[in-house]
Amino acid sequence: MGPTLRGRRQADGRVAGVGVRAVGREGGEAGAAGAPPGRLLVYDGDCGFCTWSAAWIARRWPVERPPEAVPWQRLAPEVAARAGLTRSDFERAAWWIEGASSEEGSRAVASALVAARRPWSSVGRALLAPPLSWLAPTGYRVVARYRHRLPGGTPACRT
Repeated sequence: MGPTLRGRRQADGRVAGVGVRAVGREGGEAGAAGAPPGRLLVYDGDCGFCTWSAAWIARRWPVERPPEAVPWQRLAPEVAARAGLTRSDFERAAWWIEGASSEEGSRAVASALVAARRPWSSVGRALLAPPLSWLAPTGYRVVARYRHRLPGGTPACRT
Protein backbone atom coordinates (compact mmCIF):
# COMPACT_ATOMS: atom_id res chain seq x y z
CA MET A 1 0.00 0.00 0.00
CA GLY A 2 1.35 3.46 -0.81
CA PRO A 3 1.93 6.46 1.37
CA THR A 4 -0.95 8.44 2.78
CA LEU A 5 -1.46 12.05 3.68
CA ARG A 6 -2.20 13.62 7.01
CA GLY A 7 -5.48 12.50 8.61
CA ARG A 8 -7.00 11.12 5.42
CA ARG A 9 -9.25 8.09 5.40
CA GLN A 10 -7.85 5.31 3.24
CA ALA A 11 -9.76 3.24 0.72
CA ASP A 12 -9.56 0.35 3.18
CA GLY A 13 -11.02 2.53 5.99
CA ARG A 14 -7.88 3.27 8.00
CA VAL A 15 -7.02 6.82 8.98
CA ALA A 16 -3.45 7.90 8.44
CA GLY A 17 -1.68 9.83 11.17
CA VAL A 18 0.36 12.98 10.85
CA GLY A 19 2.79 13.29 7.96
CA VAL A 20 3.34 11.06 4.96
CA ARG A 21 3.93 7.44 5.82
CA ALA A 22 3.05 3.95 4.74
CA VAL A 23 -0.10 2.54 6.33
CA GLY A 24 0.00 -0.88 7.91
CA ARG A 25 2.91 -3.01 8.98
CA GLU A 26 5.12 -4.97 6.62
CA GLY A 27 2.81 -3.92 3.76
CA GLY A 28 -0.25 -5.63 5.29
CA GLU A 29 -3.18 -4.76 7.49
CA ALA A 30 -2.67 -3.00 10.78
CA GLY A 31 -1.09 -5.48 13.11
CA ALA A 32 -0.93 -8.19 10.45
CA ALA A 33 0.29 -11.63 11.54
CA GLY A 34 4.00 -11.64 12.28
CA ALA A 35 4.19 -7.89 12.83
CA PRO A 36 3.71 -6.34 16.27
CA PRO A 37 0.59 -4.20 16.46
CA GLY A 38 2.30 -1.18 18.04
CA ARG A 39 -0.13 1.45 19.30
CA LEU A 40 -3.59 1.37 17.77
CA LEU A 41 -6.72 3.46 18.19
CA VAL A 42 -9.56 1.15 17.13
CA TYR A 43 -12.89 2.81 16.32
CA ASP A 44 -16.20 2.15 14.53
CA GLY A 45 -15.50 2.72 10.84
CA ASP A 46 -19.21 2.71 10.00
CA CYS A 47 -19.81 5.77 12.17
CA GLY A 48 -19.02 9.12 10.56
CA PHE A 49 -18.55 10.84 13.92
CA CYS A 50 -16.14 8.14 15.12
CA THR A 51 -14.16 8.31 11.87
CA TRP A 52 -14.00 12.11 12.08
CA SER A 53 -12.89 11.93 15.74
CA ALA A 54 -10.19 9.33 15.01
CA ALA A 55 -8.87 11.46 12.12
CA TRP A 56 -8.87 14.56 14.36
CA ILE A 57 -6.77 12.77 16.98
CA ALA A 58 -4.48 11.18 14.35
CA ARG A 59 -3.64 14.63 12.94
CA ARG A 60 -2.25 15.53 16.36
CA TRP A 61 0.09 12.54 16.63
CA PRO A 62 3.82 13.13 16.07
CA VAL A 63 5.39 12.38 12.69
CA GLU A 64 8.01 10.06 14.19
CA ARG A 65 6.56 6.63 14.98
CA PRO A 66 2.91 7.68 15.24
CA PRO A 67 0.23 5.27 16.45
CA GLU A 68 -2.28 4.05 13.90
CA ALA A 69 -6.05 4.58 13.79
CA VAL A 70 -7.94 1.66 12.30
CA PRO A 71 -11.65 0.82 12.16
CA TRP A 72 -12.44 -2.39 14.01
CA GLN A 73 -14.05 -3.72 10.82
CA ARG A 74 -10.56 -3.74 9.20
CA LEU A 75 -8.53 -4.84 12.20
CA ALA A 76 -6.46 -7.98 11.64
CA PRO A 77 -8.13 -10.80 13.62
CA GLU A 78 -4.76 -11.72 15.13
CA VAL A 79 -4.51 -8.29 16.77
CA ALA A 80 -7.94 -8.62 18.37
CA ALA A 81 -7.10 -12.15 19.55
CA ARG A 82 -3.75 -11.06 21.06
CA ALA A 83 -5.56 -8.28 22.93
CA GLY A 84 -8.28 -10.71 24.07
CA LEU A 85 -11.01 -8.60 22.45
CA THR A 86 -14.11 -9.75 20.58
CA ARG A 87 -16.39 -8.21 18.00
CA SER A 88 -18.90 -7.28 20.72
CA ASP A 89 -16.11 -5.42 22.57
CA PHE A 90 -15.40 -3.35 19.45
CA GLU A 91 -19.10 -2.73 18.79
CA ARG A 92 -19.46 -1.37 22.34
CA ALA A 93 -16.62 1.19 22.44
CA ALA A 94 -13.41 2.58 21.00
CA TRP A 95 -10.22 0.81 22.08
CA TRP A 96 -6.57 1.75 22.52
CA ILE A 97 -4.27 -1.25 22.08
CA GLU A 98 -0.64 -0.91 23.07
CA GLY A 99 1.34 -4.12 23.16
CA ALA A 100 -0.44 -6.57 25.45
CA SER A 101 -2.61 -3.94 27.16
CA SER A 102 -5.86 -2.37 26.03
CA GLU A 103 -8.05 0.49 27.22
CA GLU A 104 -11.75 0.98 26.50
CA GLY A 105 -13.96 4.02 25.93
CA SER A 106 -12.88 7.24 27.61
CA ARG A 107 -9.56 5.69 28.65
CA ALA A 108 -8.92 4.74 24.99
CA VAL A 109 -9.55 8.32 23.86
CA ALA A 110 -7.40 9.70 26.69
CA SER A 111 -4.55 7.28 25.83
CA ALA A 112 -4.74 8.29 22.17
CA LEU A 113 -4.49 11.94 23.25
CA VAL A 114 -1.49 11.16 25.51
CA ALA A 115 0.26 9.93 22.33
CA ALA A 116 -0.42 13.33 20.67
CA ARG A 117 1.68 16.47 20.66
CA ARG A 118 1.15 19.19 23.26
CA PRO A 119 -1.24 20.53 24.41
CA TRP A 120 -3.35 17.45 23.65
CA SER A 121 -1.04 15.04 25.45
CA SER A 122 -1.64 17.06 28.61
CA VAL A 123 -5.40 16.86 28.06
CA GLY A 124 -5.11 13.07 27.74
CA ARG A 125 -3.11 12.80 30.98
CA ALA A 126 -5.68 14.97 32.77
CA LEU A 127 -8.49 12.67 31.57
CA LEU A 128 -6.66 9.68 33.05
CA ALA A 129 -6.21 11.26 36.48
CA PRO A 130 -8.80 11.86 39.21
CA PRO A 131 -11.17 13.63 39.36
CA LEU A 132 -11.59 13.78 35.56
CA SER A 133 -11.05 10.01 35.29
CA TRP A 134 -14.14 9.58 37.47
CA LEU A 135 -16.29 11.74 35.16
CA ALA A 136 -14.88 10.81 31.73
CA PRO A 137 -16.64 7.41 31.42
CA THR A 138 -20.03 9.09 31.85
CA GLY A 139 -19.11 11.73 29.27
CA TYR A 140 -17.98 9.00 26.86
CA ARG A 141 -21.26 7.07 27.30
CA VAL A 142 -23.32 10.22 26.63
CA VAL A 143 -21.32 11.03 23.47
CA ALA A 144 -21.56 7.39 22.31
CA ARG A 145 -25.31 7.31 22.86
CA TYR A 146 -25.94 10.53 20.91
CA ARG A 147 -23.12 10.31 18.35
CA HIS A 148 -25.65 10.12 15.51
CA ARG A 149 -26.67 13.72 16.39
CA LEU A 150 -23.11 15.10 16.50
CA PRO A 151 -21.16 16.60 13.57
CA GLY A 152 -20.38 13.87 11.06
CA GLY A 153 -22.95 11.58 12.64
CA THR A 154 -25.05 9.34 10.40
CA PRO A 155 -27.87 6.85 10.98
CA ALA A 156 -25.14 4.14 11.16
CA CYS A 157 -23.91 5.89 14.34
CA ARG A 158 -27.01 4.91 16.31
CA THR A 159 -26.16 2.51 19.10
